[in-house]
Amino acid sequence: MLPTTESSNGGARPAKLHDDDHTVDVPETAHQISRDSWFQVGFVLTTGINSAYVLGYSGTIMVPLGWIGGVVGLLLATAISLYANTLVAKLHELGGKRHIRYRDLAGHIYGRKAYVLTWALQYVNLFMINTGFIILAGSAVKAVYVLFRDDNMMKLPHFIAIAGFVCAVFAVGVPHLSALRIWLAFSTFFSFVYIVIAFALSFKDGLQTPARDYSIPGSGSGKVFQTIGAAANLVFAFNTGMLPEIQATVRQPVVGNMLKALYFQFTAGVLPMYAVTFVGYWAYGSSTSSYLLSSVNGLLWVKAFANISALLQTVIALHIFASPMYEYMDTQFGNIKGGPLTLHNLSFRIMVRGGYLAVNTFVAALLPFLGDFMSLTGALSTFPLTFILANHMYLMAKGAKMGSLQKAWHWLNVAVFSCMSVAAAISALKLIADHSKTYSVFADL
Repeated sequence: MLPTTESSNGGARPAKLHDDDHTVDVPETAHQISRDSWFQVGFVLTTGINSAYVLGYSGTIMVPLGWIGGVVGLLLATAISLYANTLVAKLHELGGKRHIRYRDLAGHIYGRKAYVLTWALQYVNLFMINTGFIILAGSAVKAVYVLFRDDNMMKLPHFIAIAGFVCAVFAVGVPHLSALRIWLAFSTFFSFVYIVIAFALSFKDGLQTPARDYSIPGSGSGKVFQTIGAAANLVFAFNTGMLPEIQATVRQPVVGNMLKALYFQFTAGVLPMYAVTFVGYWAYGSSTSSYLLSSVNGLLWVKAFANISALLQTVIALHIFASPMYEYMDTQFGNIKGGPLTLHNLSFRIMVRGGYLAVNTFVAALLPFLGDFMSLTGALSTFPLTFILANHMYLMAKGAKMGSLQKAWHWLNVAVFSCMSVAAAISALKLIADHSKTYSVFADL
């Protein structure tokens, strides 16, 4: 088996992965690898956790689960997600070879069929995450518009289209994940702005509002489906589904540095998310909106600043989650030569990335049900990629050195999360079907 090795320009030379019947060709990457410190990678991971999605967790996690289920669920999801991500991080240099894509790692362990299946799961995962980001960005633009002109002339699909265009412009200007650098500082600032404002305004409203209703809404089977959907949202909140691609950017030693980044993500990185999620639910109870800034009361300019910050941070966060697709298209079809601003490279990004985000934007405008997208993403791809596959790959790679108790533990994880994935997928599809009956396509939510 030929190793995937680093080239002088920070890319990777091609390799072949073999099993008994198939050969998996691993292409050279057109993007940079091994350039970033663990601290920068930690901020990439933290940007994912504290993206504008946090403004939805009070409504999409806490409301269906209540205080006990929501708090316990978030704490358990944090611990389980950290554990599963460390398993994947430790497999990055399996067999003395560096696996810079999730599908490369799966192909190395299982062969070509798993390579293709993993790529399909990851594509679905990232596509739906990006669709959700565009819904969020459109919601933020609409919130700003409503603050100044509540004339109902423009609808949510219009604002989603505007948000999609802004995301496409950013995607063209930033060639790869390592090039974010200064944008990560902006992302952190924007996250700080909308989290602090949402926290402060929610806290103020909570002090001034009479007793809230914290009962779980719905009845009978409706509560069951909402609870299962919220469980999928829990794992969605903490996981990227693209850990090897992010780990590819970190400097040597890649495993040690990635573990540092993960520990940073799951300690300091989760605190802002906890704060705004719990305070938002405390302030508004079961009436909490799926976009928290729609519930808060405060000065007009403060709310506008928070929503604009949410829009801008979402643009940066989407770029992170779209980067595996960009890397694939650039590597396979881009024929990248010269600098990122050469006419050929620039026109290629405009055409390909613009087209990809146009499809994302159309789907976001067609079915703008944010909470349901989070549930479906968690069910169809986050559970399989982050929990089922991570535990099974670790079993396959390290099983010979494990005791029977360790093996039983990993098999238990595979079984439990497989069942949860199926249940969450059924629940999310039912909720989307129910909402599609209530709202027409291109709904103005």
